[in-house]
Amino acid sequence: MKLYDTGVYLINGQDIVEAPHASLPVSREEAAKNTIAYGILESHNLSGNMEKLQIKFDKLTSHDITFVGIIQTARASGLEKFPVPYVLTNCHNSLCAVGGTINEDDHMFGLTCAKKYGGVYVPPHQAVIHQFAREMLAAGGKMILGSDSHTRYGALGTMAMGEGGPELVKQLLSQTYDINMPEVVAIYLKGTPRPGVGPQDVALAIIGKVFACGYVKNKVMEFVGPGVAGLSADFRIGIDVMTTETTCLSSIWQTDEKIEEFYEIHGRKEDYKELKPGNTAYYDGCVEIDLSEIKPMIAMPFHPSNTYTIDELKANLSDILADVEKKAQVSLDGKVPFTLQDKIVDGQLYVDQGIIAGCAGGGFENICAAADILKGSSIGADAFTLSVYPASTPIYMELAKNGVLAELLATGAVVKTAFCGPCFGAGDTPSNNAFSIRHTTRNFPNREGSKIQNGQISSVALMDARSIAATAANKGFLTSAEEYTGEYRNQKYFFDKTIYDNRVFNSKGKADPTVDIQFGPNIKDWPEMAELAENLILRVVSEIHDPVTTTDELIPSGETSSYRSNPLGLAEFTLSRKDPAYVERAKEIQKGQLAIQKGTCPIEAVPELKEVLDVVRKEFPETGEGNLGIGSTIFAVKPGDGSAREQAASCQKVLGGWANIANEYATKRYRSNLINWGMLPFLIPAGELPFKNGDYLFFPEIRKAVAEKADTITGYVVGEDSMKAFEVTLGELTDDEREIILKGCLINYNRK
Repeated sequence: MKLYDTGVYLINGQDIVEAPHASLPVSREEAAKNTIAYGILESHNLSGNMEKLQIKFDKLTSHDITFVGIIQTARASGLEKFPVPYVLTNCHNSLCAVGGTINEDDHMFGLTCAKKYGGVYVPPHQAVIHQFAREMLAAGGKMILGSDSHTRYGALGTMAMGEGGPELVKQLLSQTYDINMPEVVAIYLKGTPRPGVGPQDVALAIIGKVFACGYVKNKVMEFVGPGVAGLSADFRIGIDVMTTETTCLSSIWQTDEKIEEFYEIHGRKEDYKELKPGNTAYYDGCVEIDLSEIKPMIAMPFHPSNTYTIDELKANLSDILADVEKKAQVSLDGKVPFTLQDKIVDGQLYVDQGIIAGCAGGGFENICAAADILKGSSIGADAFTLSVYPASTPIYMELAKNGVLAELLATGAVVKTAFCGPCFGAGDTPSNNAFSIRHTTRNFPNREGSKIQNGQISSVALMDARSIAATAANKGFLTSAEEYTGEYRNQKYFFDKTIYDNRVFNSKGKADPTVDIQFGPNIKDWPEMAELAENLILRVVSEIHDPVTTTDELIPSGETSSYRSNPLGLAEFTLSRKDPAYVERAKEIQKGQLAIQKGTCPIEAVPELKEVLDVVRKEFPETGEGNLGIGSTIFAVKPGDGSAREQAASCQKVLGGWANIANEYATKRYRSNLINWGMLPFLIPAGELPFKNGDYLFFPEIRKAVAEKADTITGYVVGEDSMKAFEVTLGELTDDEREIILKGCLINYNRK
């Protein structure tokens, strides 16, 4: 795999020419317009300026961890009907991990909102969000925005993006998605995958190469080259969905007769569109991949980029496991004993659990290939277990019809309904100290359900379904699918949407305002949020120096997500597995802001503020009643990798958070979540911090600085007798984003 140091030209979709050596009749600027991505973005841009995009999406998708908050926010801003098709799936909290009626209450909220506002409602266990979108929503040349980070349908010719809920709220209110024109990177494929190599292997190889260096961060990955033609639609989809883990903005692929066949199989041939780059297309970078060189891969705990070939791992087992354990302590902070060395049995790595599931692993071809490898064998009667989750009921039905379901069950595998739980820690939780291999999307700490604060830890490695099946056939001892020498039957897929016709509510865009929304007792409105004050006192309430902080560390997934419709209830879990003291620290300083909002004295609520204000007023004597905001901030080196869940920001906000301070933000979507919740996305240069956890910071005239687009902002660390100045920046903000911050949040910005 080769990463080009410069931009490249792609000639006739086949030949790469490095930009510095190119002598072509077309300019770089004109050639850049010949990418597939440029054409799709141009057709959806309302600004008239291709450098500053204002995008309107064709369709929207959400699942049951996010749609309640999105609709509640839009309702508070005057929502009357969904202006574009909006699909509400119920694939994340299909099972309630905390008891009570919470989950089904949220599902009924979704159904009644789909009726009232004119949407589509997919009941639990029918399909995971992304498979339903592939089967029923994707279309060539279109754009879809989803409130799940793995919203990726590029293999089908749809440019899709996963963002936090507020960006969907904007679309529901007929506003736009505003970004600078992203760079486009060619993912040039050549060659053909060797037997036993699946889409997850290719995806992990790419992630391992580009994640750490940020090669495609916030860029569009455009898959081109002669190697694309040799990949089935399912294979392309399996690679495409994992592009999220590179931190790219979106993805798009050239399309051909295999994608046309996909649409035809799904009864939507008219939605196919041939997409390919122009004769001379310019790309800002290029990843050149020889598919024939990719071997079965494994991403070891605790990140999809921690990749090795399975052969490499087996040949250097003790050394690699020791390195994984060492890396793990960065995330685990030594809070819990963690070892994988005890998984070595007679020189082999023993695995406790295998899972093939969700939007990445639950595809028809993955499951059929796994069944081929397992056919005639058994997973054994020891600790090892295997669970398979088809990504949709139509896939499940076809597996039943063609006999694969029975074959899998005969091996001892358990086949379950469409559910995303294993991917975010709400299903198939292993035992303490267990090691799970999964064809899912992520393997962050806690994604498998462990609770470090309770002394519980298990871990996940990502693998392709084929090698998981080979491991299962070997009774749990790690095995590469290349060791399987039998045949693959390559069963043909027949799609039957009868179950969707029977079970999915589709308003066909017709709203019924007479429908009453059904609220459960856990569904709460967002609390009141104040505008940004003239001056701001912030207390640092958490300081995180990990190289990357995931959204799962900011607000844990799993059973905590059952509280997703109760902003204050969910906020109690903020940073609970990373910094358990955060919530009480944040709530303590928030008392000052709440006192201001009630018209009472903040010093009475937080007595130590008197000493802080005494020091501040030595230099800024006008600071005080009527011009002061009080709250909290956290520092993290690089926060926001992973999930698009807005709760990573909103939970801080409802606890009085006014800002994050970071060296950089891992993803655009997390930074956007901060902004949409009225939080300042401060940037500070890497190096020794001028403040520490527990310090008070003062930002004078912060409102003026935001409004007047100050290049740098001076803050002060408040000491016992004096203040020490330091500087932060906000990065680029649109005028609307500045106004959202000034108003205090997107709800305030839109409230009529």
